[in-house]
Amino acid sequence: MTARYSLAAALCAVVAVGLTACFGTRPQRPPPTPTAAIPAPPAVPPPAPEAAQPPAPDTVPDAQPRAEPRSHYGNPPFYDVLGKRYYVLSSSVGYLERGVASWYGPGFHKVRTSIGEPYDMYAMTAAHTTLPLPTYVRVTNLQNGRSVVVRVNDRGPFVDNRIIDLSYTAAAKLDMLRNGTAIVEVRSIDPATAVAPAEVARVAATDVPPPAAARGAPVVRAFFVQAGAFSDPKNADRLAEKLRGGGYGTVFVRENEIAGRRMFRVRIGPISSVEEFDRIVAALARGGINDARLALD
Repeated sequence: MTARYSLAAALCAVVAVGLTACFGTRPQRPPPTPTAAIPAPPAVPPPAPEAAQPPAPDTVPDAQPRAEPRSHYGNPPFYDVLGKRYYVLSSSVGYLERGVASWYGPGFHKVRTSIGEPYDMYAMTAAHTTLPLPTYVRVTNLQNGRSVVVRVNDRGPFVDNRIIDLSYTAAAKLDMLRNGTAIVEVRSIDPATAVAPAEVARVAATDVPPPAAARGAPVVRAFFVQAGAFSDPKNADRLAEKLRGGGYGTVFVRENEIAGRRMFRVRIGPISSVEEFDRIVAALARGGINDARLALD
């Protein structure tokens, strides 16, 4: 479960932040310390009348990537939440992140997002802490291979090691409503090279497999917690020895070569669930390791 908020409003040229949270019963948090001044967004237009029956998630198409200017709202250089500072990225090009996704729903339907638009739990949208708004990303559930494209138009989530907050419909299409979370990959999309839905349908109608981005990634079953990465193997061995016997699980050092540089990664696992990931990350944090992350084999 996560707590989140919107960077949508500004008062007297100072960001005033309204709290929101993921779906579920969560305590409200005090507003973060203002850190940047941005223009106040226009008033949210009156909401359209509710449909008699919300659309079935499977009938809602993915967000269609298109070139959009960087929003005037929700993109300060940095901001502080719960004692942590977040720096908004200057670009989403090449962005790739793996970790745990959550979702938010009825309690925030029609509440103003950080970009200034009303949140629509039935649309294909998401919240992220540092990606520029708006950004289009492909989110793949690495536990079942399902994949969707969403438009990032909000800020959050900010606790529990979550990397993205999805709308109700996006979460439903990824089959993560029941558990509330899923291990995912988040990959930015360049609108100039995105595959149009009509083209995907045309290709799928033949015997030719559609592009990889349209098929979704293969299911990845080996997940690990990475406690550290070092260029010096002695440092990696030292950390691994410290962690062994601490109740974390199997600890080992993985050697990789990236761009001609050898790295030694201290990993724990494999792990099989979000709950196990959360337990290990929390235990590492209590031991002073605050930058643990999800890793794939």
